[in-house]
Parts: sequence; C-alpha cells; structure tokens
Amino acid sequence: MRIARIAHAGTTAHAVLDADTADLVADPFAAPSAGGGAADGAAGREPVRLGRRLPLAEVRLLAPVEPRTVVGMAHNTGPADRVRPPQAFLKPARTVIGPADPVHLPDGIGRVDAEAELAVVLAASPAGHTPDTVLRTVFGWTVANDITARDLQGADPLWTSAKGRPGFTPLGPWIETDLAAPDDTEVALALDGVPLRPASTSGLARGVAEILCHLGGVLPLGPGDVVLTGAPGEYGPLRPGGRADATVTGTLTTPVATATAPVATATTPARAGGPR
Repeated sequence: MRIARIAHAGTTAHAVLDADTADLVADPFAAPSAGGGAADGAAGREPVRLGRRLPLAEVRLLAPVEPRTVVGMAHNTGPADRVRPPQAFLKPARTVIGPADPVHLPDGIGRVDAEAELAVVLAASPAGHTPDTVLRTVFGWTVANDITARDLQGADPLWTSAKGRPGFTPLGPWIETDLAAPDDTEVALALDGVPLRPASTSGLARGVAEILCHLGGVLPLGPGDVVLTGAPGEYGPLRPGGRADATVTGTLTTPVATATAPVATATTPARAGGPR
C-alpha cells in the first residue's frame, strides 16, 4: 500500500494512492486516543478511510511524513564498516522537502553529493525491542536523498554543516507499507538522467533490525520519525540546474535550483567510498 501526503485546494491530507486516484485517509501518525500515542501494533494497521477520492492528476505529492526526528546511520556503506561501532547522526527535521521540491546550493559550499537511501518511517518507538520484534515498530518505507556537502564533511566531525542545510533531506514520493525484503532491496541513483551503479541494501554493514535496535537504545524515537539506513551504491555531485533521481520503493526526483556559485559538476567522477 502506498500512503502519501498530498496538497489539494490549499489544504493538506493523507491518502492511499492507486493508479489514478488518491483515497483520503485519517492521519496515520495521529494519537489514536486523547493523551495516547501510536501503539506498538500500529505497524501494518489499515488506515481509516474518509470516503473521499481525488483524481491523482489534481493533487501534489508532499514529503510523505513530517518527522520530529531524522536520524541517519554513519559508516554503514559496506561490510568493512562493521569494524567500527554503530554510529548515527541527526539531521534537522526542517531539512525535509518533498518530491520535485528544489534544493538550493549555497554559494561557495563546494562539492555537494546526492546519496540514495532506503528510509524507515516509524510507527512506534523501537526502544526495548529485540531484532526479532523491532520490525513491528515500522510503519513503512520511503526513499531518501541524504544530501551531503562533501567538502565540509571532513572539517566537522558531527557532520552538522555538511548534512543539516535547508532542503538537504528530500523524502518521498510516498510510504510503501509492504516491502518484502528491506535487507535486500535495490537502491539506485541517477544524476541529470545518467544512472550510477545501483546496489542492494544487502551490502550495508548493518541491516534494518540491527539499526533500529541500536537507535532504540540511545534515542527517543516515535511515530513518524525517519531513519536513513545508509547509501549502499554510488553517489555523485549535484550541479545547479540539474536533478537527482533516487529510486528504492519509488522514484524521488530532486531538482537543483540554478545558482551562479562554482560547485562540483556532474562531470566530476561519482564515488563509491568515503565517509557517509
């Protein structure tokens, strides 16, 4: 099932998407009762249909969730990273933008890379769960572009200046609630229409259950929060006037606003290694 946030006639709503319509549903991340939060069993819960359908051509897709917390896994791009302890970084929730929303590259920022990743949208806190039970806290899966100012990353050990800029977390185009194999799903990235080498989440140092168990032990997470699992494939530089297409459960397109500042261009070779 594909669940999206949409804009229509000046309002926003949640909807289940099919081929040509958007079937409006209640906010799946709202507390089920006064004073309560989403329960552990929220994963897989059927959304409450509101009995109104809109033509898909008349709506605009937004970022599919408004998280309070966005957390990414650092050094989770291949088996060699298992020699390090699990590490995570925070991205401001205000960095989130939606499908087709442009990202602006600040003047003088240097090379800025797109990184395609599978993102987890939580239904409940993973705290206290084991690898056998933690996937019950997952609401669904979406596509993330973990945009990173590569030239700034080495100078900032917390990666705040490299990953925390406005628009540096595109998400979308929807939440897929049924993903058969999150630990073996292809992740692909194209820059300006040119595909880079894809890879599978099976190549990540740590899988989803291990990631969530780790984060549940160190961070207060809850319904609607987003976890970026890591970029297993090639990544490469954005250029003003270009675009990035990240594909996992759908394709998330992020155009790059035109700018005059010199930044790395798409002729700069894509890279498969380095800190992420």
